[in-house]
Amino acid sequence: MKNNRVKIKETKILSDNWYTLNKVTYDYQKKDGTWETQEREAYDRGNGATILLYNPRKKTVILIKQFRLPTYVNGNESGMLIEACAGLLDKDNAEDCIRKETEEETGYKIEKVSKIFEAYMSPGSVTEIVHFFIAEYTGDMKIGEGGGLAEEQENIEVLELDFKKALEMIRTGEIKDGKTIMLLQYAQVHELV
Repeated sequence: MKNNRVKIKETKILSDNWYTLNKVTYDYQKKDGTWETQEREAYDRGNGATILLYNPRKKTVILIKQFRLPTYVNGNESGMLIEACAGLLDKDNAEDCIRKETEEETGYKIEKVSKIFEAYMSPGSVTEIVHFFIAEYTGDMKIGEGGGLAEEQENIEVLELDFKKALEMIRTGEIKDGKTIMLLQYAQVHELV
């Protein structure tokens, strides 16, 4: 750790059921030079990668739809969420991870991907950095049905959407996933589709 204004005193594991929830006690030096002790919880689920598949000729994008429990318990009546393909890095580098996840979730085998940026998605409570990618797709890249892996309890529906429709779905609230909104807006700003 490089910040001289932060001194970690204790890290206590609160849960390690699915990922790891830590309670961290640390001293923090304020602007006036005084120190105070603070406690925060940080959820460590590893880092991830996400991708927007787009077809500039057809003016379409590939997204997925799946059940997301946290959205369900927070008011999403069906719990279904439309989002960009994504996955945790595990032991892969970000580029290998997103190629593998794309094939598993969407059924498309892509070769050329472009990394566009990285972002912390919920830095107040989650340690995860997400690596954002884009890639063009064509129909001949489809080698399977997608849908995810049964052993990971994934039940994913693959959607091919008109790009303008996908942008409209942000406005109507049909797309509420942050990473997906960021990727669609990136594509719009850079006129990819």
